[in-house]
Amino acid sequence: MPLVFAAALNHAPGITGRRDNATPAQRDVFFGACARLRERLEAARAEALVVVSPEHWTNFFLSAMPAFCVGRGESHWGPVEDEPFLKIPRTRVPGAPALADAIAEVAAEHLDLAYSEELRLDHGVMVPLHLLVPAMGLPVVPIIINCLAQPLPHMARCWTLGEALRRACDARAERIGLVCAGGLSHWPATPRSGKLNVPWDRDVVDAVLAHDRARLLAYRDDDIVREAGPGGHEIRAWAVLAGATEGLGGELLCFEPIPAYAVTGAVLDMRVAA
Repeated sequence: MPLVFAAALNHAPGITGRRDNATPAQRDVFFGACARLRERLEAARAEALVVVSPEHWTNFFLSAMPAFCVGRGESHWGPVEDEPFLKIPRTRVPGAPALADAIAEVAAEHLDLAYSEELRLDHGVMVPLHLLVPAMGLPVVPIIINCLAQPLPHMARCWTLGEALRRACDARAERIGLVCAGGLSHWPATPRSGKLNVPWDRDVVDAVLAHDRARLLAYRDDDIVREAGPGGHEIRAWAVLAGATEGLGGELLCFEPIPAYAVTGAVLDMRVAA
């Protein structure tokens, strides 16, 4: 069964934790787009969801930091953040270990992956799930990318991971959705938090929509930090989406700078169902 849904959006903790700090107009645009995306996911009748998100010192540290880790647990606990901070109740999200193993087998042809049956979920996965699958009933395969500790995976390897996800999902019998979450430019936990580089953000989104591999692979780590802050490395998740949906169209449902959330709110639907 071909991939039936693919999308990208932000996962900033302020989206749920500080929702009302944005202006009413900003909230209407961003959460309206998320509602449309949720309706499209429901219409796609996905039976499982792969969620690609960066590491945030939740599961790994400098003692061991894999480039990519596939969660193959029967369930996943989250969020790790305190409920008063993130405003998402803690729960057990069902896993999809058979799908995780199938993804790992296909991806291992070109990438070296880590695997875990005990991944904990933080805002990187739980914010998108809260927005798109609020009942938390859809089986999920989390895939965590190192966007923190050098050496980071090259953008080309993220694109390759996306290609492997597409092949693995297309070979399965169940209907599978893909959500890639992160970025865009942001300076988390620094005095510059709330600063945005909107032109840079738009360039990334346009490159993903165009499946412009050369443009995405041209981003270099030093340039990303200078232009988009340390959080800018999370565009690796967006590169995964571009690789997974090459040859398909796309629609930008929202592009709204929201300093109160410390990100440009972006919601992208690759329209694979069409």
